[in-house]
Amino acid sequence: MSSSNHALPLSIRGLRKAYGDVVAVDGLDLEAYPGECFGLLGPNGAGKTTSIEICEGLTQPDSGTVELLGLTWKKSSAELRERIGIQLQETQFPEKLTVEEIVQLFRSFYRRGLSVGKIIETVQLTEKKSSRAGGLSGGQKQRLAMACALVGDPELLFLDEPTTGLDPQARRHLWDLVEDLKKAGRTIILTTHYMDEAERLCDRVAVMDHGRIIALGTPRELIATIGAEQIVEFAVDGVGADLEPEALQNLEGVRHSRLDDGRYQLSVAELHRSVPELFDELARRRIKLTELRTHSATLEDVFVSLTGRNLRDE
Repeated sequence: MSSSNHALPLSIRGLRKAYGDVVAVDGLDLEAYPGECFGLLGPNGAGKTTSIEICEGLTQPDSGTVELLGLTWKKSSAELRERIGIQLQETQFPEKLTVEEIVQLFRSFYRRGLSVGKIIETVQLTEKKSSRAGGLSGGQKQRLAMACALVGDPELLFLDEPTTGLDPQARRHLWDLVEDLKKAGRTIILTTHYMDEAERLCDRVAVMDHGRIIALGTPRELIATIGAEQIVEFAVDGVGADLEPEALQNLEGVRHSRLDDGRYQLSVAELHRSVPELFDELARRRIKLTELRTHSATLEDVFVSLTGRNLRDE
């Protein structure tokens, strides 16, 4: 799986793509390093899929350059097809063909690669190899799509939101598979709008919004930028002007405060100090607390701190 040279698996410079007046990708610069899982994160419409489709050779950019393994689609398309693997957001398979027949079909597209039996075993579909594609569950179909992406033994693998629409158990199975691929030394480009997925799988992440990169680093580095270890979310009875988010900014340990759809959110450095102060402040104002929850800071909170809105708002 090693590249024949020391070129980066992925190098993007000044990438731009617009559809009419809508700019989907706006001057994107990115690099992925050998053997890492690089996550491209952001809400629907952020430009993730357009960027990946350009990298995969499926969409032409308006400007900018993309190099994969030191090669370009313009000059080396045949070689690139042999050396990369692609799993799209959704793959439609002939429903009457079996798992084994579909993997055999995709294996025939490559001059060399993994054996059909080996790749079916890798994605944990051995017991389903004689089952027709039409009878597979959503998670099994995603693993079959992964098999088709891996059958050419790619050096660089693109996974475009591979767990969208899957139940929690199926998501965990895909996560385990991606982690195994990382251990095998493959470079993986992963797009997702699930922040927990990115924190679990990615060595580095780039957060996209409106076609641009607004943050780049390891998950731990990005979470550290918000200056808070914990997030406190709460709701009160009769939210109104008598409790503006700014009034909570002076509580001990509070780094940032906001109000979103009737729910307050505080970024705090020391939970054991900030929560008692919050209780005291609410009691002083005679405001009744109706809901309270806390969690460790996540990449979702990074996005909120950068944009002022949640990913789910998109």
